[in-house]
Amino acid sequence: MTTHVEHRVSRRAFARHFVEMVLAMVVGMVVLGPLWPPADRADIASLVMATDMAAAMAVWMWHRGHGRAAIAEMTVAMYAPFLLLLPPWWAGLIGGDIVLMGGLLLMLPAMLLAMLRRPTEYGTPAHRHAGRHGLLARWPSALAVLMTVDYLFNPRPVPLVAMMVLPLGYLTIGTVRRTLRPRPVLLAQLAALAGYLLLLAAAAAAGPQWGQILVGFGWIFHAGWDAWHHRRNLVVPRPYAEWCGVVDLIIGLTAIAVAVTM
Repeated sequence: MTTHVEHRVSRRAFARHFVEMVLAMVVGMVVLGPLWPPADRADIASLVMATDMAAAMAVWMWHRGHGRAAIAEMTVAMYAPFLLLLPPWWAGLIGGDIVLMGGLLLMLPAMLLAMLRRPTEYGTPAHRHAGRHGLLARWPSALAVLMTVDYLFNPRPVPLVAMMVLPLGYLTIGTVRRTLRPRPVLLAQLAALAGYLLLLAAAAAAGPQWGQILVGFGWIFHAGWDAWHHRRNLVVPRPYAEWCGVVDLIIGLTAIAVAVTM
């Protein structure tokens, strides 16, 4: 009985590790990709993509307590599929799309092979790195800054209707997670929705400049709303509240900065 339970836990931990690796790979592409200039060549684009994924993967594996050897093997798994497909591309035998898409598809079995080399390490719950209470504990904030870095360097107006994602996001997540309880919590979310509907109407009537200023303050106010929910651990997961607070603050400040220069 004990052996069966341990085996089931081992397979579950292994599968969870694999899913985490794939998510880290996706985060690396989404967050780090826009920071590079566009590349027209398949070899440059594929190696940049592998670097983005390998960087995110290495940080997450270090956070999960994996050793240098395991991180190095997984990094090789990020590059190996592209390096395998580039020689035929250089020879003109395949197209650039095949290099990029084929490399991504081959990366999944490459990751799996790297994990199978260390079944014990990946088949048991990983211990998070002792430094998790430092910088990596603030990963939602770091992710938020990376996702909004374009607003910092290239501020632009924010569509008025985009402001409605703020109250609707909390209501949607709360409904899915069933965290809109007790009743005062639900009433607070509905009151926030009503307030943002009024703010949207006021911004639309105020004209482009003052409308943007109102929109900016709406986003900044929601950053405080996020901080309150984060502190009390209400409605949404705490990492989401932290991430959302930083995103809202940056978008709100840049919206006001754009409005002032109109």
